[in-house]
Amino acid sequence: MNRVLLLMVGSAASLALIFSTLMVGEQTSSNDPQRSLMLFCAASNRAVMEAIRADYEAEFGRKVEIQYGPSQTLLSSIEVTRAGDLFLPADDSYLEMASEKQLIAEVLPIARMQAVVAVKRNNPLAINTIADMSRDDVRLVLANPETAAVGKVVRDVLTKSGRWDALAGSAIALRTTVNEVANDVAIGAADAAIVYDAVLHTYDDLQYVELPELEPAASQISLGVIASTTQPQAALHFARYVSARDRGLKRYAEFGFRTEGGDQWSDVPELSMFAGSMLRPAIEETIAAFEQREGVKVHRVYNGCGVLVAQMKAGQHPDAYFACDTEFMDQVHDLFPQPVPVSQNELVLLVQKGNPKKIKSLRDLTRKDLRVGIGHEKQCAMGWITQNTFRESGIQKEVMPNVTVQSPTGDMLVNQMLTGSLDTAVVYLSNAAGAADSLDAIRIQDLPCSVATQPWAVAEESKHAELASRLFQRICSQSSQQTFAAEGFQWQANGSER
Repeated sequence: MNRVLLLMVGSAASLALIFSTLMVGEQTSSNDPQRSLMLFCAASNRAVMEAIRADYEAEFGRKVEIQYGPSQTLLSSIEVTRAGDLFLPADDSYLEMASEKQLIAEVLPIARMQAVVAVKRNNPLAINTIADMSRDDVRLVLANPETAAVGKVVRDVLTKSGRWDALAGSAIALRTTVNEVANDVAIGAADAAIVYDAVLHTYDDLQYVELPELEPAASQISLGVIASTTQPQAALHFARYVSARDRGLKRYAEFGFRTEGGDQWSDVPELSMFAGSMLRPAIEETIAAFEQREGVKVHRVYNGCGVLVAQMKAGQHPDAYFACDTEFMDQVHDLFPQPVPVSQNELVLLVQKGNPKKIKSLRDLTRKDLRVGIGHEKQCAMGWITQNTFRESGIQKEVMPNVTVQSPTGDMLVNQMLTGSLDTAVVYLSNAAGAADSLDAIRIQDLPCSVATQPWAVAEESKHAELASRLFQRICSQSSQQTFAAEGFQWQANGSER
């Protein structure tokens, strides 16, 4: 009966939370640029979030309204009302569920919490093992797995080891939130409870015991931006503040959470990116949309990858690099140690519409009557791959006398084809895509060396690595992948990075 009553109380609390959320949504005007933000936050993060809220409101003047509660209840409220701007549950599994339901647009990692056993200071009942919690002289309280993240995480871990049923059977009560569980031990209504370590930071009379059986029961805390928010820039501004290593993460560390990483705080972050010229049509609109949504600036430099590598070796170090081929990423491996292959692009023979010169294969490029354009071997990946392709085909010595132009980018070769300065050019399929009305592309058959792979990487020394990671997630979105396909690229990445 006690468990049924607890579930009924939890359901009533859920309904109350949903009602209050609807009221907040009705009272706020989406046209007010200074209107408050609405954050749904797990009860386990209440103390630290109150400190962060005070810091943020003092620094920027924008109010942050916070609804605290069990993670599952908060998720249900978001799903029903589609209201609010941000969601911070006590475990990432709730964000995964929210993302599957398309409720969350961005996720920013923050900190970790570890499941531990809460006991009175000096541990008077000597509770040191998982078996001790089931003793007759120990009153055990647990968090409800149906509402609280710590309860769900602990149940999942202990079920795998076959210990959950016995432990749950020993509990005198299941509480809705982790704070209620800790309060029971603090007021003497219980002798032991499983809570998150960070929750005990504000309880002077309590301490925790770490058990090996609970070691896998750790929760990653991240902050999600609700997809239906009508003020994404403001929501992301606060999210970046919470996850910045010199703002919100400092508070999280003070309150006993386990933190690492995080971007350096900036009111309007500026991200620098180098990218091969041939990638511009595939990513430019995506980057512009990212800037608008995040309220940030992305400084991009498009050029031949040989030119970009030379600039980086001379000391210019961007936050991110999107290379035309792995060869040019490898040349700056010390700056970008973890590249991710994103797409592929193949070389083609570009000819005038209708192919008046009757060019059908690489071998035809050796004919004496042709003016051929190629990429510069030292300045761009396209030129380097072209030379490899000529060598593999055994035509390099014969074709080079016909080469009248060596360009750092494919776009320059396309322009010269359009003006009639060249009879044919070796370019990427993506270069040819934008000139299909005036030029034809002939595919090069059965030569793997004529295919380039485009990798993405974030600089190890970047101060805005998380921001760059979110840009990459936008580049991996379905709409972006469609743009890549329309521009002649073949998609390779699975969408994960860092």
